Amino acid sequence: THLHIQLLTLPEAMLLKMSVCKGYYITPFSNRVHVITWNVGSATPPDDITSLLGLNVGDGNTDMYIIGLQEVNSMINKRLKDALFTDQWSEVCMERLSPFGYVLVTSQRMQGVLLLIFAKYFHLPFLRGVQTETTRTGLGGYWGNKGGVSARMSVYGHTICFLNCHLPAHMENSDQRMEDFESILQQQQFEGQASTGVLDHDVVFWFGDLNFRIDELEMQVVKSAIDNNKFSILWEKDQLNMAKDSETVLEGFQEGPLKFPPTYKFDVGTNTYDTSGKKRKPAWTDRILWRLRATAPVGAGKRGSISGLTSGTKVTQHSYRSHMEFMISDHKPVSSIFTLQVRETRVDIPLVTIIVEDEWNSVADATPIFKLAPNYSRSSWDWIGLYKVGFKHYKDYVGYVWDNFLSHLMNVLPTVFQVTFTEEELPKGSGDFILGYYSNNMSSIVGVTEPFQVIAMVILKGLLTENFENLSTVCSVSLKTLRKMDKWRTKVEVAGLKNYN
Repeated sequence: THLHIQLLTLPEAMLLKMSVCKGYYITPFSNRVHVITWNVGSATPPDDITSLLGLNVGDGNTDMYIIGLQEVNSMINKRLKDALFTDQWSEVCMERLSPFGYVLVTSQRMQGVLLLIFAKYFHLPFLRGVQTETTRTGLGGYWGNKGGVSARMSVYGHTICFLNCHLPAHMENSDQRMEDFESILQQQQFEGQASTGVLDHDVVFWFGDLNFRIDELEMQVVKSAIDNNKFSILWEKDQLNMAKDSETVLEGFQEGPLKFPPTYKFDVGTNTYDTSGKKRKPAWTDRILWRLRATAPVGAGKRGSISGLTSGTKVTQHSYRSHMEFMISDHKPVSSIFTLQVRETRVDIPLVTIIVEDEWNSVADATPIFKLAPNYSRSSWDWIGLYKVGFKHYKDYVGYVWDNFLSHLMNVLPTVFQVTFTEEELPKGSGDFILGYYSNNMSSIVGVTEPFQVIAMVILKGLLTENFENLSTVCSVSLKTLRKMDKWRTKVEVAGLKNYN
């Protein structure tokens, strides 16, 4: 049975206000980012990386994980297998993070250099303009064993770039490392008006096996300083630290104090520094730095000062440490946790708002309503995915419906649609699920719901027929839809949200 109602009696203001995901209205905005870098030395992943991810002591407040790896196994037969499926490191990271609500946003690989970006599922609609770049610097730019891979995006309207580098090795190549870094910055250019180069972003995180060494000091002096926790002696002779005073390209980059032992070079399987014939001098090769975009011309003001930076943007480092418990490589992994704070959120409305029943216990419930933002460019290749809570990436869906199966709900609001999931597209069992709207033009999820429950369904065929008549004056809306509208109105009234245009 359907009720015919006048279009103008439908709650347009309510539809314009509604947002069903937590965290959409945040002013000021705060985002907790966990950055990891590790030269894995072609090793397979360890059985457990829980402590590296901080999941054993985490409070669940981390919003994004940024994982940069170097020397991931890049043998030809291994890379072919990885291209057909996914690499082992990506899989183990997804397996560990997805149960906690983290979804792979993007990844980029250049031979052994791999960058993985994860975020809590409810942030996905606000991570926009995702692009990746690669720059080879090995063998004069023809080989990708060295170089940089990056990912950039807009996070709630603020631009961020993550750059994972593997720079040339050996003590004598400090100048070459700086030249390669500058070359990476010059070559990596992104599309779009807001941010074209790496340093044009509001915030840049630079990390990886940067390969800078400890200069001048003899081996016994270095080891004695390590044994006695006198890291400041070594810090003063660290090539990267010294270069900050002379290299213009490093201006504005900041790094927390190195209060952990040098992370290279160890005998594999131990915490003992290199005992081979080469006896490499210990060094902090593995680093994590950050930079805020300058509002004044480069060179203005004190070098390295945080004054004159992007208005309202602040980065706070909470930890910077190594993880000695991992012994599969001659490098130790390094992690750092940051909070990004901005004075106000520039984007707090999703491009697609979705409303669903709290429970789906029949096919009649599987008819979500979608509200498209006025500035959203819809494509017939868009689709709506049904995801089980704990999904790994945007293709990890249980079922989906193409955008061209959307039906206009009313012609006064031409951006409001309803979609029907058929029996074949629904899960066979019960569980908690999320709907996500995937944009083909933006190559990302631009709308999600909060989790809802699907009960093992008794399929009620024939309930899904919608009869739309006389669309110029009236529309046919089911009782289920009216209840959704009423629920939508209630949520808005409780939230007390303001109108947006």
